[in-house]
Amino acid sequence: MATSSSYPEPQPSTAQVPSDIDRSSIPAHVACVMDGNGRWASQRGLPRTEGHGAGEVALVDAVDGALELGVKWLTMYAFSTENWRRPADEVRYLMGFNQSLLQRRRDELNEKGVRIRFAGRRDWRVPRRVLRQMDESAELTKNNRKLTLTMAFNYGGRAEIVDAVKALIEEGVGANKIDEKAIAKHLYWPDMPDPDLVVRTSGEHRISNFLLWEIAYSELVFPDVLWPDFRREHLYEAVLEYQRRERRYGGLES
Repeated sequence: MATSSSYPEPQPSTAQVPSDIDRSSIPAHVACVMDGNGRWASQRGLPRTEGHGAGEVALVDAVDGALELGVKWLTMYAFSTENWRRPADEVRYLMGFNQSLLQRRRDELNEKGVRIRFAGRRDWRVPRRVLRQMDESAELTKNNRKLTLTMAFNYGGRAEIVDAVKALIEEGVGANKIDEKAIAKHLYWPDMPDPDLVVRTSGEHRISNFLLWEIAYSELVFPDVLWPDFRREHLYEAVLEYQRRERRYGGLES
């Protein structure tokens, strides 16, 4: 996965889990907005697509870091419903890249005990070959439980809520029966716990339509590192920041 002859191929980290991390207070679910691929490439005079390719090492290293910590759920924002507005060449690249990423990495992830799942709309815009790779990866890893890696692909937080409400209407559920529990049961993966921690790279302080329902009380961390440079030590730092905070869920300590 070389990015350019002028730049060394990105390498995974060998960092160890810091001793000051409290193993009894590891977030069960970490969600990541993998932002900054294009800027990373532009800073090096490379096409934007090279940044996406370089981000593969970051993704796998983040998974390995989550496994080291004992995180049980990891959700990655891979392709949003808004990303279809990007240049056609970049969209085509991303479709092919995500397909080839699954082909290259699913056996490795399976051996590590990772369950691969996908959240998002399976509509006509997603090529059938990509859907096939998604289905094959999910089937291969369905019995794994060490870590559930959910790839948010053709995903939008607003779209997920709309789809949940549509499903309730199609079931004939009356307005007086629609509450938070009813909507939560009709989200893409009702068994997925809400994220404890959301990490968005590149220093941008936005949610960008990611897990809007689920992150109501998540802790948010915004490291300045661009996604292709993200490594497990950045995940460890985010978890340390998470552990320094008090989670009140709208209430006060007694």
